[in-house]
Amino acid sequence: MPQIHPTAIVDPGAELDASVSVGPYAVIGPKVRIGAGTSVGPHCVIEGRTTIGRDNRIFQFASLGAIPQDKKYAGEDTALEIGDRNTIREFCTFNLGVPGAGGVTRVGHDNWIMAYSHIAHDCRVGDHTTLSNNTTLAGHVELGDWVTVGGLVGIHQFVKVGAHAMVGFATAVSQDVPPFMLVDGNPMAVRGFNIVGLKRRDFSAARLAAIKQMHRLLYRQGRTLDDARAAIDALAVDMPDAAVDVQLMSAFLADSTRGIAR
Repeated sequence: MPQIHPTAIVDPGAELDASVSVGPYAVIGPKVRIGAGTSVGPHCVIEGRTTIGRDNRIFQFASLGAIPQDKKYAGEDTALEIGDRNTIREFCTFNLGVPGAGGVTRVGHDNWIMAYSHIAHDCRVGDHTTLSNNTTLAGHVELGDWVTVGGLVGIHQFVKVGAHAMVGFATAVSQDVPPFMLVDGNPMAVRGFNIVGLKRRDFSAARLAAIKQMHRLLYRQGRTLDDARAAIDALAVDMPDAAVDVQLMSAFLADSTRGIAR
């Protein structure tokens, strides 16, 4: 049986793996499913149709699966899905999705989400991200894998932040941030590319050179966006060792709906 503190309230309809632990005064609702090895800290509230994977560590006072902060929501059966091995610190709030946009808020695997962070309805958070204290994602925000977000950052609804990008402290993010880029400020500006993060992830010299060139094409040569995109596409042939990175950038630019930070 799960290790449930006697003061916790776990609905009989909830499905908890036998290795789950639940701390004092936690409340878990009837539609919640929690996978093996996950720990739920004291005073957490997990409700709604929330599915949580394996080996997550959820610290005290987190609120997961509450109804979305959206006036259009009318009690529909939407969902929150959280993957494996995430660390979710104190006072984090993750909301259910809303109908008409998929109805699911998703958080991937191996994310490090610090205190007071908010993930609103229908967000998509990838894998290996780091969200510093008071990161706030509005509805429909998408974060790629390995994104790093500094403290006190607000991200506007429908914004996409590409894989391996870094957002600096107290940045107001209102446009899409391409993969690998480093942005900060209010108003937000691109300061360079995330070379420190990429080196920590063992990007080769050839891949770093290609990413540096993509940064130049987008931000340092006065090109139109269409011209920069065409030149970036050509890098896949000229710099084959970085073809996967070029494809990632090309796909992101093609999919951008709010316009990229420039």
